[in-house]
Amino acid sequence: MSSSYLPATTDSIAQALEAKTPSEAISILYRVLENPSSAPDALRIKEQAITNLSDLLRQENRAEELRSLLTQLRPFFAVIPKAKTAKIVRGIIDDVAKIPGTSDLQISLCKEVVQWTRDEKRTFLRQRVEAKLAALLMENKEYPEALNLLSGLIKEVRRLDDKLLLVDIDLLESKLHFSLRNLPKAKASLTAARTAANAIYVPPAQQGNIDLQSGILHAEEKDYKTSYSYFFEAFEAFNSLEDPRAVFSLKYMLLCKIMVSQADDVAGIISSKAGLQYVGLELDAMKAVADAHAKRSLKLFEIALRDFKAQLEEDPIVHRHLSSLYDTLLEQNLCRLIEPYSRVEIAHIAELIELPVDHVEKKLSQMILDKKFAGTLDQGAGCLVIFDDPKTDAIYPATLETISNIGKVVDSLYVRSAKIMA
Repeated sequence: MSSSYLPATTDSIAQALEAKTPSEAISILYRVLENPSSAPDALRIKEQAITNLSDLLRQENRAEELRSLLTQLRPFFAVIPKAKTAKIVRGIIDDVAKIPGTSDLQISLCKEVVQWTRDEKRTFLRQRVEAKLAALLMENKEYPEALNLLSGLIKEVRRLDDKLLLVDIDLLESKLHFSLRNLPKAKASLTAARTAANAIYVPPAQQGNIDLQSGILHAEEKDYKTSYSYFFEAFEAFNSLEDPRAVFSLKYMLLCKIMVSQADDVAGIISSKAGLQYVGLELDAMKAVADAHAKRSLKLFEIALRDFKAQLEEDPIVHRHLSSLYDTLLEQNLCRLIEPYSRVEIAHIAELIELPVDHVEKKLSQMILDKKFAGTLDQGAGCLVIFDDPKTDAIYPATLETISNIGKVVDSLYVRSAKIMA
């Protein structure tokens, strides 16, 4: 970076745009920012220079320089309006977020900015950076720290009645509680976010976020039909904005169809006009699962899980529901296979179902313990022994009913005798 500054004029900005290499353009923009002039036109040019410089540093993946840029700009922030400062600071933090592998740097950067905003008493900016910090901590699975930060922030924002920020924070808190498997609190936070959102205009992207979280929570409660409608609303919002989250909304829509045994609808949704825009690995994974479910084939199911591991097993929402679907399919297939037998080799069942013997044996023992059928495992002989379902003796329910009726008669006689004695 050169020690001599350049005039803060449009010519200097044009010179940076015409530079042959990004490094040269960055050097020119730094020299523009070194100009000490505080004239309104100079300040406006410097703001443009900051935006251009931030974009170039992001394109060059120079995250550390973006971080140091924020520190260098603090004297400049003292002479421009607070609203413009907030816009620049949040813009630079967002640019750092677009550089891959910078989660730890983003957290430390947000903490630095929060401390600076506290010292400078910039409450509006601090609250938004703290919300961003909480989101980063949640992504980094530092849940206790994120929860502590949010609990204090929510109280402060409610006092100020900043509804738009409150929607963001309540929605973030809902996601955080969901990650901690605390569904009642996740639902309560989502309800609070919806209540705040109803009082103001919410941007379509944020409304899509709310609908997406609503769908996830309803799916967790096995209410897949309601969940599907929320995912559809989220998909429409994200699709209209060409937001990359649209494909995940569509993926979860297909998941709901599979979970309610309507796997045949999956191909139709994918081949629709909206679905064709997002054809790729995410949708191919769900189509493979739908085909396996339609054919009741555990082998195809396992092949789908293996071939699309990143899309199915590494997505926590899909993985949780597919695990329960796999268990249900396995139990149904095993019950169907053992039905004709009173004694059968486990190896034979494993061969029929095309799964490893130890896997089948473990599942059968679990089903016996869960009383899905009456039987025992003869591990010495490697056999499963199935017992006939014990027939319930009708005399016991009849006796209980008779005793209950006698009790009612006695109570009635007691009431009558009490009236006569009175």
